[in-house]
Amino acid sequence: MKVLFVAAEAVPFCKTGGLADVAGSLPRALEHCGVEARLILPHYAAIETSEEQIETIAELSIFFDGILQHATLQRATQNSKFKTQNYFIDAPQYFARPKLYGYDDDVLRFGFFCRAVLEALPLIATHDDWRPDILHCHDWHAALLPAYKTIFAGDDSPDFKTPDFKTILTIHNLVYQGLADKSFLPRLGFDWSLFNYHQLEFFGKINALKAGLIFADAITTVSPTYAREIQTPLQGAGLEGVLAEHAHQISGIINGIDYGEWNPQTDPYLAAHFSREDLKNKPICKADLQNHVGLPTEGSTPVIGIVSRLSSQKGFDLVASGLEKLLAMNNCQLIVLGAGDEYYMKLFERLGKRFRAQAVFKLGARDEALAHKIYAGSDLFLMPSQYEPCGLSQMISLAYGTIPVVRATGGLADTIQQFNPRSGVGNGLVFEEYNTAAMLQCVQAALKSYHSAHWPKLIKNAFECDFSWDASAREYSELYRSVVDS
Repeated sequence: MKVLFVAAEAVPFCKTGGLADVAGSLPRALEHCGVEARLILPHYAAIETSEEQIETIAELSIFFDGILQHATLQRATQNSKFKTQNYFIDAPQYFARPKLYGYDDDVLRFGFFCRAVLEALPLIATHDDWRPDILHCHDWHAALLPAYKTIFAGDDSPDFKTPDFKTILTIHNLVYQGLADKSFLPRLGFDWSLFNYHQLEFFGKINALKAGLIFADAITTVSPTYAREIQTPLQGAGLEGVLAEHAHQISGIINGIDYGEWNPQTDPYLAAHFSREDLKNKPICKADLQNHVGLPTEGSTPVIGIVSRLSSQKGFDLVASGLEKLLAMNNCQLIVLGAGDEYYMKLFERLGKRFRAQAVFKLGARDEALAHKIYAGSDLFLMPSQYEPCGLSQMISLAYGTIPVVRATGGLADTIQQFNPRSGVGNGLVFEEYNTAAMLQCVQAALKSYHSAHWPKLIKNAFECDFSWDASAREYSELYRSVVDS
């Protein structure tokens, strides 16, 4: 089985979010399931290729946006023990820019990328004798590819040839849909007859993600609960009708985490290492974290950690409204690391000055060392998300014996089970309703557990969780085979 991952970002080359972690990690995990996965990306100006051997293997000429445009197909071998083969589409007219996304012509940029990937397939077959059975497309940036493949199948034009493969589209976050003005439709190479409710039209605009949902052979999301949630008006982001029509094609598969990176026994950022068999050094990591951010090093005071993008999606409206009551009612410390909406950046900067003895807000660019210290040194990890397609932070915190406090939504509901002191079952604390009172009640219950005799059992349960990529890879490999056989 051969699968080509088509994505806008992937570690270690470029990253803005969780998509990059999946696109970079899953292909390697699939090797153990008999799937040979390769990856193709745009070659951005800021892409990190210092450790790569890159060569040009072909030139591409594509009639796009009304003119003949050129791009280069490049090949690189990732410097890892898995030796995953990677390709780049180098098109400076679209990708030689400071940022990955955020431009007015993004739909054209990634429309060209999708067209270029299709044109690159016969060249990859010629140069590497490699032909994918499936193109696994990720998020809206690659969602036009199934539409191009389906609509132009059998096209006799010399610049477009459609190989025999199936397409799968993974939704990492339904909110991001690649909306664009309808004037882009002919520039993308689509006929106006496709601009209708059943195909590319979405409230008077083009919707790239919708195109992928309609034309892909299968659809996945990054958790089973999220797969169900997005078929409802509350979380369907306007596409719930389309998703409900294609419900028979939708699967929810939980993401995994890389235990090579997130391992308290080997983590280079920690002041001391520990494991589930030997926890004596976790208090050292807690004291180191407190010292690092300037909080009193009180071992008996529970530390609540947050590492997140600052947005309402992540529940920061609840954190902001409940913070004063939380800190006033409980003897605890709060450490927040994140960047995002300007409103929350300014709000937490002010709150940090008011509660400097109990709370620290590290705002701005991602601090990798501090992120690792928070996961390892905190006692509790708070994720009160309004919605969460999958979430990785709750899995990472479990790997460090740090107990998640989460709202039951999306991947959080699929990975965190409410702890029951009587049965000893469960790996975290969970609340249902999205409001400040419910969050505060759950946090207070978590702080009570921290001071109880049940706390060691809860930590033991956390360490026993396994969210490696192996289980996810097995589910994907089964899906690939069923799609190819259908």
